[in-house]
Amino acid sequence: MNGLAYLFERFPSFTQTFCFREIDELRRQGISPEIFSVRRPLDEPAQDWETSIVSQVQYLPGDEQLVREVDRALRKGMLPEPAKREITTWGRQTDFLRLYQAAHLGPRLQALGVRHVHAHFAGLAARTAYWIERFFGIGFSFTAHANDIFAPKPFVISLGDLVGAARAVVTVSDFGVRFLREKYPAAAAKLHRVYNGIDLSRFRSADLTATTPTIISIGRLIEKKGFVDLIEACRLLLKRGVDFQCEIIGEGPLEAALQQRIASSDLANKVTLDGPLAQGEVIGRLARSVVFALPCVAEVGGGMDNLPTVVMEAMAAGLPVVSTGISGVPEMVGDEVTGLLVPEHRPAALADALARLLGDRALARSLGEAGRQRAGERFAIEQSAQALGAIFQQLGAL
Repeated sequence: MNGLAYLFERFPSFTQTFCFREIDELRRQGISPEIFSVRRPLDEPAQDWETSIVSQVQYLPGDEQLVREVDRALRKGMLPEPAKREITTWGRQTDFLRLYQAAHLGPRLQALGVRHVHAHFAGLAARTAYWIERFFGIGFSFTAHANDIFAPKPFVISLGDLVGAARAVVTVSDFGVRFLREKYPAAAAKLHRVYNGIDLSRFRSADLTATTPTIISIGRLIEKKGFVDLIEACRLLLKRGVDFQCEIIGEGPLEAALQQRIASSDLANKVTLDGPLAQGEVIGRLARSVVFALPCVAEVGGGMDNLPTVVMEAMAAGLPVVSTGISGVPEMVGDEVTGLLVPEHRPAALADALARLLGDRALARSLGEAGRQRAGERFAIEQSAQALGAIFQQLGAL
């Protein structure tokens, strides 16, 4: 029997390819967790997922069926007393479905011999795992990423509750560890930094020889990615007579506003929003680009990126990276070492950095090669999976 299970809100997800890579590498290293997902992927772009993993994902029933089944189990006395007491007391207040999901999953986990559940993000899946431990005594841990810790939503089961109850808390940067340690000093001993890992073998080095150099950027079209600043920097580059193309890959709520900004800046022939692309296509786009830009910013409510995986991927492709020095970004991008860092919300400084790399291919190549070396030394998926395996071993899950 397998003592470890992974629980996701939605798996596999186009925006969370790092989760899929983690499962894949754990399996390659001989750790094959049971995989559960609360929700099924919906309207996701085509991806080259490994079918042997996708076929093993166990999905929870829809909300209405779930409630019927758990209510029936409660009436028949089939659930442990803590589950009956907590569900009855909680009633239909906000987030009640997390208790029902826990009540549904617990017996299945017990039947499989699962002793520990790991979730990604301090969100829906982690809150469900919290109740699984309360009801069935099955321990849990979670990997915290970005807004889930920097700008957590005010659920009744708070981030502090999750950190306090979890047997281990993983986060993806040293910056994240320091942030959580300062906020929850009592939990310091169970905080672990494990970088998101990438498979370098999938990325071929960009040759940086394109006649018209391409600036590439990838991410959800949301405020913290800094795309407004990138478009303004492109306007400044055009005004200076710099030759370039800029491709922004991704989708999100700011798409219409960004399209309007591109049009009003007379950049329709220079900047494109290319929508979401499959990983294989993204790898190809990186290989024919000259510089990667992601000018991350902190949002008014505290939300920000932590360690954007796309930056690692650009480094793996041998591209110099232009970004900002916030959160965990400097753990990837060393200024004048693997790329250039500029202050956030400074489009002019961003334009200067981009123009410098577009005009000096030797510098771009030097920074890109150093970035690829750093990606191999620091962010290889093999190392990340080994670190997670050691944590699960310590927790008695393996």
